[in-house]
Amino acid sequence: MKKVFVSGCYDILHAGHLQFFEEARALGDYLIVSFASAEVLWHHKRRKPSIPDDHKRALLMGLRMIDEVIVTQGHQEGLDFAEDFLRIRPDFLIVTEDDKYGEVKRELCARVGAQYTVLPKTPPRFEPVSTSSIVRWVQAPTEAPLRVDFAGGWLDVPRFARPGEFIVNCAISPLVSLREWPYEKQAGLGGSGAWALLNGRDGVDSEFGLGVGWQDPAVIRETGLCVWRSGNTPVLDFKRNGDFLTGCLAILWTGKPHDTPSVANHPRDYGRIAESARIAREGALHADWQRLAEGMSVYHQSQLDEGMEPLPPLPGALACKYCGGGHGGYALYLFDEPELRTQALAGNANLRAVEPFCRV
Repeated sequence: MKKVFVSGCYDILHAGHLQFFEEARALGDYLIVSFASAEVLWHHKRRKPSIPDDHKRALLMGLRMIDEVIVTQGHQEGLDFAEDFLRIRPDFLIVTEDDKYGEVKRELCARVGAQYTVLPKTPPRFEPVSTSSIVRWVQAPTEAPLRVDFAGGWLDVPRFARPGEFIVNCAISPLVSLREWPYEKQAGLGGSGAWALLNGRDGVDSEFGLGVGWQDPAVIRETGLCVWRSGNTPVLDFKRNGDFLTGCLAILWTGKPHDTPSVANHPRDYGRIAESARIAREGALHADWQRLAEGMSVYHQSQLDEGMEPLPPLPGALACKYCGGGHGGYALYLFDEPELRTQALAGNANLRAVEPFCRV
């Protein structure tokens, strides 16, 4: 009878583990699965397991492809199972291609004549996951805000960043969820950042993967009215709840999708964009509608110079601008009185109210 041995933490069992166990079991007649005890896990990783050892052992033993389960107690990193391995003397030690302890495991196998076998990557039956990604999924919020930006957009893109300059933006409600999305898609409101957050992923990494900046996931995660320092990574300069803007914000659907990556390399006036953010920052710091509107207007002029179409004027609006750099999506309008916004909403079916959102 050929015995097959595998080891790991298996802290949160998922379909990838099952696939690995099945492929390992196919190499022999008897599969032994070992996992590090809670005491060992704490010793090496300074964390407790997701469930007690006896529960984990019962779950593993309930799988049809597993014949024996061992809870290991050794303190040698990567070889917590060594004592049991030498006692059992299996025929195979099976590892994955990302195994970090290949050298010491090969030496262990040589002591009992076992074959050290690396399982090649095979197409997963489900989307690949890991224990850490499952934890992030469980901890992910069920709802998230989107965002509007007042000034400084593009200065969050690492290659366009300017030391000493700023980005000013604000998280907004109504909130979105994986089941309910009360906005147009590809709209310039940071939807990809919100989607990443709701799915337990790092939204900043996701945005960098698209070749754009970090401001969307940063403010969606932080919430509130935020001023950020321009740079390679999000650094918060100032934050307030944004309550002074309640009743004063609205977004207008322009009728066409927004696409930032396709215009990322278009020429634009970054000096004027930086100026717009310095002005808008003053407005945010002092709860000053007029300065915030001035910063928006300066930024919007840079959008027009880049070739974006002029936005329709709305009675009572202090300022307007596109919500992103993608020549479409939503446009942001700022009113200094809720009554003026109410009047504008009544006269335009494509205009909708949004409110600043700050999670306590």
